[in-house]
Amino acid sequence: MGAVVELAELEFAYELAGPRAGVVLATALTIKMVAYVVVAPLAAAYVDRLPRRWFLTILDVVRALVVIALPFVTEVWHIYVLIGILQTASAAFTPTFQAVIPDIVTKEADYTRALSASQVAYTMESLLSPVLAAVALTFMSFNLLFLGTSVGFAVSALLVLSTRFPNARPRSHTNAWDRAVAGIRTFAATPSLRGVMALNLVVAAVGSIVVVNTVNYVRDVLGGTRSDVAWVLAASGTGTLLVALVLPRVLDRVADRFVMLIGAAVLLLAVGAAVTMSAVSVAASLPTAVIWVAIGGGMALIVTPTGRVLRRAVDPTGIPEVFAAQFSLSHLAWLVTYPIAGWVATHAGFTITWTVLAGLATGAVTALAVWPRDEKTEVGGRTAAAVQPRIRKTEAEGRTAAAVASGRTEVATRKAAEAAEGTLAACQCACVRTV
Repeated sequence: MGAVVELAELEFAYELAGPRAGVVLATALTIKMVAYVVVAPLAAAYVDRLPRRWFLTILDVVRALVVIALPFVTEVWHIYVLIGILQTASAAFTPTFQAVIPDIVTKEADYTRALSASQVAYTMESLLSPVLAAVALTFMSFNLLFLGTSVGFAVSALLVLSTRFPNARPRSHTNAWDRAVAGIRTFAATPSLRGVMALNLVVAAVGSIVVVNTVNYVRDVLGGTRSDVAWVLAASGTGTLLVALVLPRVLDRVADRFVMLIGAAVLLLAVGAAVTMSAVSVAASLPTAVIWVAIGGGMALIVTPTGRVLRRAVDPTGIPEVFAAQFSLSHLAWLVTYPIAGWVATHAGFTITWTVLAGLATGAVTALAVWPRDEKTEVGGRTAAAVQPRIRKTEAEGRTAAAVASGRTEVATRKAAEAAEGTLAACQCACVRTV
């Protein structure tokens, strides 16, 4: 539902601003990233203090009202205000919704399946919506897509209101700032996580070309229609989907580090091809689609294994803080690249803009330098030898009653970690979508 209306917003921005649509989109996407960086962590930290059913219902109603108001916008600044409200509501909705799942599905096995289903729903909606939008725009205007999405949010509000689930139990925890700082410190101290930070910039630099520049490039350079914009975006989603289908089996046999660095290489090649295509004025749909497919696939190669790397790099008790830090750091990377993709492209053209973004994407070289090849020896920034005494002690106590209690704590910690990973996955999908 969300990605369909987001494509309509792309076309609406183009209708309202024309060649300056990139600036409008870049500004709107910057507002989105600020909302996700500031609001989502706060919502995740304090969601246990809110009546969740009513809170989620109100957020859906707000989103429905904002979307239905968009077709009546006549000034660019109106878009910025409405997008700010819409993305603030969405940034609060995602962690609140993710926190509901473990309270409804209490058995660990069922919870894991429910979390997986939730992640699949987010991912498939993000990948398939451009295709559905391409078909829809063949028969209707984007104003009707706004109306349909508003109805969808209203139906969601009714479904949430009719569902009974418990409010979160109040718990003692540090605030979002303290958790984010703790996770960021872990990132700075852990070589593999420093590599992840560099790869975040690679994904954002190349991915912003697809998110921000597609509509202007297809409409102004290729001379395409609004339906063509949807199909080009769907090409990127196809690349992501193809990699997502194959990658689980590959990760069983190949190290995460190698797969992610291959993804960085694919993105570097794709952005280099984009720069060359623009520089020599090859305005054709086929090479554009091929490059967009490569970008989608390269992004999936990096984003998909990220949660596995984060889990392996720290002790179980530190996983939620590290996922919160990755959430903030990945969004900050997009916060840097979105304005470049929109504002620079409008004033200097696609060739210079994509060259600048290609320069940022060379952060992959940094990832190679700071990420140790033998990643399996790393646990929370320490070597395996440093943690062996504790591992042996844990094994020796495995047959005692204390170990049983410890096991219960471990289950609770793992569930918290899986909830954090689910939120991160959902929000990373939101990163690579338009407004």
